[in-house]
Amino acid sequence: MRLPRRTALLAAGALLAAPAIARAAPPVLRVGNQRGGLRSLLDVSGVAQDLTYRIEWSEFPAAQPLLEALNADAVDLGSMGDLNFFSVYASGAPIKAIAAQRSDGASQAIVVRGAPGGDGPIRTLADLRGKRVAAARGGWTHYSLLAILRNAGIDPAEVRIAWMLPADAALAFRAGEVDAWSIWEPYTSLEVLQFGGRVLADAHGLTPSASLIAVNRSALREKRPLLADFVRRHAAGWAWARGHLPEYARSTAQLIRLPVPVLERAYRVNDARAIPLDDALIREFQTAVDRATEYGVIARRINVAEAVDTSFPPGLEG
Repeated sequence: MRLPRRTALLAAGALLAAPAIARAAPPVLRVGNQRGGLRSLLDVSGVAQDLTYRIEWSEFPAAQPLLEALNADAVDLGSMGDLNFFSVYASGAPIKAIAAQRSDGASQAIVVRGAPGGDGPIRTLADLRGKRVAAARGGWTHYSLLAILRNAGIDPAEVRIAWMLPADAALAFRAGEVDAWSIWEPYTSLEVLQFGGRVLADAHGLTPSASLIAVNRSALREKRPLLADFVRRHAAGWAWARGHLPEYARSTAQLIRLPVPVLERAYRVNDARAIPLDDALIREFQTAVDRATEYGVIARRINVAEAVDTSFPPGLEG
């Protein structure tokens, strides 16, 4: 059956328009987000208001499932601690780091119960001998716990380490089932301000204390302009946050349901900022990775230079 001329012309026009509509659809960058992480930073700072692409957010409770999603090409990009990234990279995952963010090593700490100067059973690091300490295996707190102990002349074998994720560790610590907890911000500030904990020691000067933006190899091949733009916005977001900590804390508190004073303290301790992923940082990472391999945190020795792509400048010059 022949179509009427008008109907045929309309159908032909629709077919011709279809490619144009497809071309007009903005590209998509799939970003994995940990609670209170990249999404909060970009939203609150306002640096993502004029995107020429669409961000498709996926939420993850911790670094490990986010890294698994990167490995499976379920997301293009995500942020996690340096040692979490290098541990998964060492397993052969097709991922690379393209940008970095530094926090102060004091953001990684060992907390115990009781006020400073009190008469509790743990007053110094030496008192941890024979005690049960909660920590998450394979990341920042694993490494920082061992580094803090060794720096104090304590053999980690003298401490009973209980491997737990933060949610389980928090319950165990508050119930007295473990004597100490090796943890990071904002969990440290939450324990100190809300649950009567105190910082026994921290990892200032003992760890790179960096987070990395990591991508999978397919995104690195196919979405370089989007990745470059995201890295610049990430740096701009941290520059804004450093000058607006109370506002950043108030806005993020609404998203992740933590008290504002907890986040204000955590952000002051973190002192987070974007930094160049350059040769100096690569050397620092290599030293830490070699030590983490020696400690058993990372399964095998890796060449850090092969795990990073330094062609994405963060635009820190302003």
